[in-house]
Amino acid sequence: MIRAAARRRRSAREAGWPRGAPTPSWARWPAPVLLVVTCVIQYVTPKTLDLSFLLAAVPPLAALAYGPAATALLGGTVLLLLSLPNYDLGHPGQSDTATVAFVAVLSVLFAWVRSRRDAQLVTVRTVAEAAQFAVLPPLPERVGPVRCAGLYRAAQRGTLVGGDLFDVRRGPCGVRALVGDVQGHGLAAVGTVAALLGAFREAVLDQGDLEGVAARLDRRLVIDSEDAEHGAPGELFATAVLLEFGPAAGELRLVSCGHPPPLLLRDGAVTELDVTPGPPLGLGIAGVAPPEPVVVGLKPGDWLLTVTDGVTEARDASGTFYPLVERLPAFFAAERHDPAAFTDAIWSDLVRFSGGVRDDVALLVFVVEEGAGSVAGV
Repeated sequence: MIRAAARRRRSAREAGWPRGAPTPSWARWPAPVLLVVTCVIQYVTPKTLDLSFLLAAVPPLAALAYGPAATALLGGTVLLLLSLPNYDLGHPGQSDTATVAFVAVLSVLFAWVRSRRDAQLVTVRTVAEAAQFAVLPPLPERVGPVRCAGLYRAAQRGTLVGGDLFDVRRGPCGVRALVGDVQGHGLAAVGTVAALLGAFREAVLDQGDLEGVAARLDRRLVIDSEDAEHGAPGELFATAVLLEFGPAAGELRLVSCGHPPPLLLRDGAVTELDVTPGPPLGLGIAGVAPPEPVVVGLKPGDWLLTVTDGVTEARDASGTFYPLVERLPAFFAAERHDPAAFTDAIWSDLVRFSGGVRDDVALLVFVVEEGAGSVAGV
């Protein structure tokens, strides 16, 4: 529990969660270091060496990292050192002292403006990211009879949600999960993601089967498309895979709507589930040609991984696709007791392979624990 909580806090920081003032901590050192170093060098060197001009840079440097009070204190210290007759710092003239004083006053003003902008930025980021967490909240470590872990990385830097989505909910028919990829990526797709997640959470409670859930999601996108600009249907679409675990996690029902099939890890071997993909959501055809459900038997110790095309379509510099299936056994052997570390290992390897992922990425893994029931095999 402690490791998982720490990992969630680390993931929030990596995604851009506010950590106080936006100014990095290293930016606080140049101003006082320059002040001290200049004074020490001036004191131990001959008086013919004039380094007082360097002190004029202390207030502007302070304005980059400190508030107006601290900037004024450092600026006042500089003026005091320049005016001490016994110290005789470089023999500055009256015009030199006046110039430094003017720069110090301007630096205090700049520090005040920067501090206000930083406070506004932190407030805006906090509100925006709280809204994004409301759309895509962190997954619990366990839902019903299965353990689960998810990893999400948005393509747009500084955001938590993009064009991919996943959710896991417990309802009257068991544990249901959704992994999807909507048209577009980044913040432009967040509205569609929020609409789909809202429809899914309602359908989990109301629909008796996964086909009904898929139809509800399809209808949501069709209606949103018709309400969009120009009223042209088909503007919004999404691929998705819907999963339903039985009460004892011994049976898995799944429906694919144009999405890559899940991967089953059993005894270190990786199997791509044989799923007939239906049409993507949003084309208005769920009632005409609904996707075909597939039933898979699960055993204790089975792992099930679902990903979006940000993983399967990632390429290296030569254009080679990321070999997810070939690399999964090694990740499973190293992290078979920690699903969250398993998804982290995939992400780290994906970044190394591609040199930087430029699409939204979502991974969702389920673990059938010992004691779960089992039905017919795969």
